[in-house]
Amino acid sequence: MSNLSSGKYAQFISDRSGLAFPYSEMVIEWNGARVHISEFEPKHPQLEPKPHSADPQGLLNARPARTEPPTADLLTTDPFKLLSLQAKIDVSHSNSGIQVGDQVRLTSTSTIPYTGLIGTPFSLSVQDLELSTTLAADITNSATTLTITDDIPTTVGGGFLMIEKVNSDTGLFQNEIIQYTSRSTLGTPVTYSGLTRGTNVPFRGVTPANTTASAHSAGAKVYFSREVSSLNSTNGYVLNSQTTALVDSQRGGGENCTAGPLNDKG
Repeated sequence: MSNLSSGKYAQFISDRSGLAFPYSEMVIEWNGARVHISEFEPKHPQLEPKPHSADPQGLLNARPARTEPPTADLLTTDPFKLLSLQAKIDVSHSNSGIQVGDQVRLTSTSTIPYTGLIGTPFSLSVQDLELSTTLAADITNSATTLTITDDIPTTVGGGFLMIEKVNSDTGLFQNEIIQYTSRSTLGTPVTYSGLTRGTNVPFRGVTPANTTASAHSAGAKVYFSREVSSLNSTNGYVLNSQTTALVDSQRGGGENCTAGPLNDKG
């Protein structure tokens, strides 16, 4: 076997440029080409891309997206005022997002003193301000009338009410919102007629999915809402009411009052 020369004084022709360079400065590229060290180019990364599998299609322990239910807002101290001869309640509620036509329920209130139409002093009770009572008799899931135990100042020409109910299997609230078209005006129990079962009401301009019609037992808690008739210039709104004052009342309602959706428990 013959020995090869070291090429100490030899030159070679570059495969890239065709120029002559010292033989000892020759290098070989990834593609086999023999070039001078000054001409060397490494293999481009894109010529050997790394393998990629398909993108993941799911997450471990994922939670489905949902629409958050509306919630009540805490109001300033003494946020309510009865407007004279208007059967309306002025509510101080800044940046509420409430719109005309929304249904609002008032909670955690106290009384409001006012002067009636004949000049007699009255006091709007907590029950009348919050429009809360109980069911006077059992109803089925398809009943078109119901009775309540107290004569509270709800609208005669139609409105909305909610019957509170807890699912005995899950322990979760399964409240039903009901629309009515008329109510009796004399004596108790008070009867509501023309019921549309399992409906819902707008709040901040959005109407959630309808509730579910179900049977309810006597003694179940019943709550009513008031409709927003207009917005006012003091960052609040005006609610329809059946209570009429002779003059504008002083602001009342106490501390920690709230204004929120009729169905505030999901």
